[in-house]
Amino acid sequence: METSGRFNLSRWAIEHANFTRFLIVLLLIAGGISYLKLGQKEDPDFTFRVMVVRAYWPGATAIEMAQQVVDPLEAKLQETPYLDKLQSYAKPGEAAVMVFLREETPVKEVKNIWYQVRKKASDVRSALPSNLIGPFFNDEFGDTYIAMYSFTTDGFTYAELRDYVDQARNGLLRVPGVEKVEVLGQQEEKVYVEFSYRKFAQLGISFQQLQAALNGYNAMTPAGVLNTDEQAIFVRVDGHYDSLQDIENSRFRVGENSFRLGDFAKVYRGYQDPPLSKIRHRGREAIALGIVMRNDANVLHVGKGLEIGVAQLRSAFPVGIEIEQYTDQPKVVREAVGGFVRSLVEAVVIVMAVSFLSLGFRTGLVVALTIPLVLGVTFMVMDAIGLQLQKISLGALVLALGLLVDDAMIAVEMMARKLEEGYDKLKAASFAYTSTAFPMLTGTLITAAGFLPVGLAKSASGEYTQSMFQVIGIALIVSWFASVYVTPYIGYLLLKEHRLPDGEQHELFNGPWFQRLRRLIDWCVEYRWTVIVATLLLFLVGVFSFRFIPKQFFPDSTRLELMVELWLPEGSSFAASEDVAKRMEAKLAQDPDVSDYVAYIGSGSPRFYLPLDQQLNHTNISQFMVLSKDLEARERLRKRIHGWIDDEFPEVRTKIDRLPNGPPTGWPLQFRVQGPDPTVVRQFTEEVKAVVRASPMVRNVHDNWHEPIAVMKIDVDQEKLRVLGISSNDVRGASNTILSGTPIGSYRERNREVEIIARQPLEERDQLGSLKDAYMPTVTGQSVPFSHFGKAVPSFEPGVLWRRDRLWAITIQAEVLDGIQSPDAAYAIDAQLGEIKSRLPVGYSIGIAGPLEANQVANDSINAEMPKMLVVILLLLMIQLQHFGRTMLVLLTAPLGIIGAAFALLITQTAFGFVALLGVIALAGIIMRNSVILVDQIEQDIKAGHDPWTAIVESAVRRARPIMLTAAAAVLALIPLVRSVFYGPAAIALMGGLIVATLLTLTFLPALYAAWFKVQPANPFLRR
Repeated sequence: METSGRFNLSRWAIEHANFTRFLIVLLLIAGGISYLKLGQKEDPDFTFRVMVVRAYWPGATAIEMAQQVVDPLEAKLQETPYLDKLQSYAKPGEAAVMVFLREETPVKEVKNIWYQVRKKASDVRSALPSNLIGPFFNDEFGDTYIAMYSFTTDGFTYAELRDYVDQARNGLLRVPGVEKVEVLGQQEEKVYVEFSYRKFAQLGISFQQLQAALNGYNAMTPAGVLNTDEQAIFVRVDGHYDSLQDIENSRFRVGENSFRLGDFAKVYRGYQDPPLSKIRHRGREAIALGIVMRNDANVLHVGKGLEIGVAQLRSAFPVGIEIEQYTDQPKVVREAVGGFVRSLVEAVVIVMAVSFLSLGFRTGLVVALTIPLVLGVTFMVMDAIGLQLQKISLGALVLALGLLVDDAMIAVEMMARKLEEGYDKLKAASFAYTSTAFPMLTGTLITAAGFLPVGLAKSASGEYTQSMFQVIGIALIVSWFASVYVTPYIGYLLLKEHRLPDGEQHELFNGPWFQRLRRLIDWCVEYRWTVIVATLLLFLVGVFSFRFIPKQFFPDSTRLELMVELWLPEGSSFAASEDVAKRMEAKLAQDPDVSDYVAYIGSGSPRFYLPLDQQLNHTNISQFMVLSKDLEARERLRKRIHGWIDDEFPEVRTKIDRLPNGPPTGWPLQFRVQGPDPTVVRQFTEEVKAVVRASPMVRNVHDNWHEPIAVMKIDVDQEKLRVLGISSNDVRGASNTILSGTPIGSYRERNREVEIIARQPLEERDQLGSLKDAYMPTVTGQSVPFSHFGKAVPSFEPGVLWRRDRLWAITIQAEVLDGIQSPDAAYAIDAQLGEIKSRLPVGYSIGIAGPLEANQVANDSINAEMPKMLVVILLLLMIQLQHFGRTMLVLLTAPLGIIGAAFALLITQTAFGFVALLGVIALAGIIMRNSVILVDQIEQDIKAGHDPWTAIVESAVRRARPIMLTAAAAVLALIPLVRSVFYGPAAIALMGGLIVATLLTLTFLPALYAAWFKVQPANPFLRR
């Protein structure tokens, strides 16, 4: 085939050798530099499309919070653009509304939507209680701490430690690449004025007089400005508190008497009591610093800067101030990237070995030399568009490696074959371009299009895995350019010509193996319907076998941390949570498999790992981050902690998690019951819980409304109160001061303002009897005990109430047993809920929640993009084949990969999850790539004068070697990924699918072509 008259890129590359050599060297150098510049992260970024709106109304019950605060907020926030759902909880005195946006919300719109949420909450503020504190807004869920440091002390006060932490924060903020340094676990300082209500009653002092006296001394009010013709002179009145002694010396008059505060009250510094939260590192109270990195920074470079910065702080701080790092993302990234790079190198070696063994040394060397160039240009493009090296992009490079040599193998194999037929090197290279370049381009684009749903999926999971499509698409397109420009040039340099005598032809496809293959394909064409029916049956069996394959969303990560949540009953005190945490610390301190541990009491762990399922503040939670010594130690430790909980912590409800991959989803098994009446919702919840508890697949079954909490109601005689001149509000205020403490002013110290709290001494506020014996001042100036007008009655009320989209919603939660996938357990239990669901009144529902619900959203986002993928593939096929029938023929081969993928997953009992689904979808493009090249070859042979039957058989024989070589390279290159917990399922699905689909491409496709076009032998008599 001559190529004169048409531009031939391969010929041009050879004829302009100097430029080609220059370009190759330039691209290799640029690729190396780009690789060194690429940012590195553990996980790809994805946007948390959730905002938490919190409000506080001290004294309100959970029901009052839900009705008076949550419901008006939700009614207004339902107008939020792109709203997916509203989820809220109400607890005594506090409430939170979580605003979730739809997963297809454009990232660039999210910040503006959060501004709209703030505006809408402000619009409804007048409808909320007047003394409501808030609302407050938090939309910074994506901030991930790349490093966390604990600061502890031996010999210094807490206030001194806090000052050193502030110095450290200021120093670390100057490290290049650091965006924020946040102080965590710091206790809020208070000034306490402790007095006895009984003493006040004896002296005739009211609480209001004490508050007015302190505020009168310390209030910040203007004293005026003296304006003269020449200047303005500010007037300053002395009298602000400069020390605690000043507060003690405060005097106030009651009647004819003057009193000094320090004579009947104790004034001292302290910290919020009880605390909101604490951090304990290795059993010692600590203050922590969390480092947030800039998005465009390299985590390894920032990590190195932090090492230097912390070393300087250690040398500058005195002995007794200890700094310990307990999370280290740079180290994790270095190890993770190193592991993937090793897998990439292994895959490169495997592909080179396949090339050498199958094509021979010189031909294999042509393919091997193409790989570094393709990878280098891929790195260059990644750097240009801002893609970083992380879990998804590195895995995608390994996935792509077996595919990116396909075009080079096809091109060099065609060139080598033509050299063996006697072509000179320039003509052989030109022929390879003319005969294969554009079918290869179509095949390459079709393969890339197979990953298109991943790139376009509008979901958190799609955003998380988006770089898979980007990296594979870049690598494949670059590989095509390399195969038609660089590969022919290298082949021209390395391959040898085979000069044949004039008139002699060298038949390449008459060896024994080719003869057997020819007979097999000929048989398939002759018995086409048998082959088609058998393939269809195999396909149906493959689809059916997915019923027996374990299901999952994303696999757990291989990080060494365990997250251990310890939940006490609702209403438990902070002190009780701290006691449980200390008992767990004692167990962990003695365990040989524990490398480090940190406890967060009253809250969950900050986000040190992007997909972490973060917990909000609750007094009844303690969460541990436990670092094990290795993966085997992690699993041993996990079992031991379960044993400790069962044996020694009977009061605790626990969840022990490995760190997840992919977006966080919470408890492994969840069912949601919701409806308009909380009583009916609770009734059906108990029925569902009974079914869940009966399942042998789960443990630790509970619901998120938890237990009712104990309360003490004070029944007051309103008639007596009116006679005494006391209001119910006065009683509430006095009760709060006696038992909890009431803010009465502030004390300013340097750049801090410290709240002054008035309360009773511990011995008068640590039991319920304290309230009965306390005194209330009356309008006459005398005081009467609480027992004179009120009676305390013990009772119970809801501790927490959850809602979803303004309906009461209770979520049943449980852990699944080891070895069982949560979707399998959820489906099995859901099948038993049919009778309960049939009795649901209108407006009520029972549904699966949690990981399976998130999985369905992710799968729906992929399925929604499938039509676009189909349109793109159809367009590419029509451009290449110019025939609708042949296009449909190629399209029908797309599902063949399901057969091998299903069998591979079933045999290995590998879970089928979101990543494996992406692999199965991508198989369609890979298979059609080979199909389109084979169908195009058949058409070329028919146009060359061969009868259709011969064209089918001979085209399949000629294309068998490159098809099998490229399949072998792709399959074997995936071997390093099989070890990966994250990519293993996708690798196994791809390997199984490619093996079976390659065999079917050479057998089923010829049979289908013959049946579709009703091909008959040119000489039926001879065939018989």
